Amino acid sequence: MNEDTNRLFLRHVAQTSPNPLGLEIVKAEGCYLYDREGRAYLDLIGGISVCNTGHRHPKVVQAVKDQADRYLHLLVYGELIQTPQVEYATTLAAHLPASLDSVYFTNSGAEATEGAMKLAKRITGRTGIVAFRQSYHGSTQGALSVMGDEYWRNAFRPLLPDIRHVVYNSGDALEAINDRTACVIAETVQAERGVYAPDRSWMEALRRKCDDTGALLILDEIQTGFGRTGTMWGFERYGIVPDILLLGKALGGGLPMGAFISGRERMWTLTGDPVLGHITTFGGHPLSCAAGLASFGVLLESGWMEEVARKEAAFRRRLVHPAIRAVRSSGLLIAVEFGSREENKRVIDGCIAQGLLTDWFLFAPECLRIAPPLSISEMQIEEACGKILKSL
Repeated sequence: MNEDTNRLFLRHVAQTSPNPLGLEIVKAEGCYLYDREGRAYLDLIGGISVCNTGHRHPKVVQAVKDQADRYLHLLVYGELIQTPQVEYATTLAAHLPASLDSVYFTNSGAEATEGAMKLAKRITGRTGIVAFRQSYHGSTQGALSVMGDEYWRNAFRPLLPDIRHVVYNSGDALEAINDRTACVIAETVQAERGVYAPDRSWMEALRRKCDDTGALLILDEIQTGFGRTGTMWGFERYGIVPDILLLGKALGGGLPMGAFISGRERMWTLTGDPVLGHITTFGGHPLSCAAGLASFGVLLESGWMEEVARKEAAFRRRLVHPAIRAVRSSGLLIAVEFGSREENKRVIDGCIAQGLLTDWFLFAPECLRIAPPLSISEMQIEEACGKILKSL
């Protein structure tokens, strides 16, 4: 980044941390980012699980161009029939269980979380929410209320009341669900904790406990959806179906988009008492829907999902070193654990210096994040692992 642009970036673009990466990227293609000097960076995090089909896939770019030639924003969500919304919602429903056939498009995963919590309260008439420690569902105030870490919540209290945080994948968590619980909100894999997947038996028990008490089960697939774990949806790995599904990240094919999905009868409760029980101006934007639908089509046609397990194994096979404490993975969502956050930071900096972009996890700063485009090749995996090991 040149000095003037760097100064303006720090002066006028609101910052999220005191130490941004500060790379000036001018182009992205496939699995690579390119800076102003033309240097290529192999993207090992895919925009944080956004670019599952890579950067600027030609079919996605063409879909955006075609839609831009038709119309952009027309009216607030839900009033006019917009073909991109209808086609994408119909396609998603066709690839989900029959009980998940009504899609509410939002602008982000955090907004999807907000809408899902409102829907659960509206359906059940209850207020209690069970969430999990070291979970992440967004940083708006409602989503922050169910985030599982007091460090991130404390500065913004008071937050939503009647929320109980329990230990993921534990028997005690099941005991916390009762006839006052409106919903349980859980990730199918705890990503920001450093990739922790639950036991199948626990997920099955969680589903049963929600059924027994009348609580709704909300599953957050914002990071794990769209083939990231090797199946289209992470919940398929556990043989259960949520009452409400949260999507985001890869949903928009690189454009901003989220969604909460449930059955039509349940979703219909948001239409009255009050009318406009949930509303958004830009949710389901036609460009985002066109891009998302094209990216979803690429994912279905490419065969990349079928290659996830093999590529996961390739990473695990190569990432062996005395300094690596553990490697946890769920498909191409991988955490490489080091002895400290300082050691991880040195590795991340070393990777960037070699043209490999990676990052850390919100609740696990000692872990290096790997979540590349699903299109990553065996040769690129070998290159990436070599650079990680060289950084050690």
